[in-house]
Amino acid sequence: MNVEDTVDFHLRSTLFTMRRMYNLMAQEIGITQGIGYALINISDEGIPATKIAPLMGMTSSSLSRMLKNLEDDGLVYRKPDREDKRVVRIFLSDNGKKLRSKIEEVVLDFNRKLFKELNLRDIQAFERVNNVIKERAKTEINRLRND
Repeated sequence: MNVEDTVDFHLRSTLFTMRRMYNLMAQEIGITQGIGYALINISDEGIPATKIAPLMGMTSSSLSRMLKNLEDDGLVYRKPDREDKRVVRIFLSDNGKKLRSKIEEVVLDFNRKLFKELNLRDIQAFERVNNVIKERAKTEINRLRND
């Protein structure tokens, strides 16, 4: 088997390259790529703390440390959910919102550059293939969990 002929190789190679790029961009604004990803996933309505870890592929203990640091840095705050007091929602502070705007601009700028090199059919094909890969992986996860 030639590993470079696998879908896995291309996905991982692209993902790691994009992570390096976003890490360097994040360093320019004084954060890590992980912090940036956390901030762009927190909407103005807040998000339950338990929903952030799965979005980021993190363990809950790693996320707890990150949220504590973000809170200590004045970027987020915690508040009980209005309807279910057992749920803690995470919200961005004003400084967190300003930083999220900078991060969003970095992501949008990269996407604008990509879209100059790709046409709509390219993007649609990429999304279709990506969804097939993701759904196949989910099916395999379910199969492995049930075995």
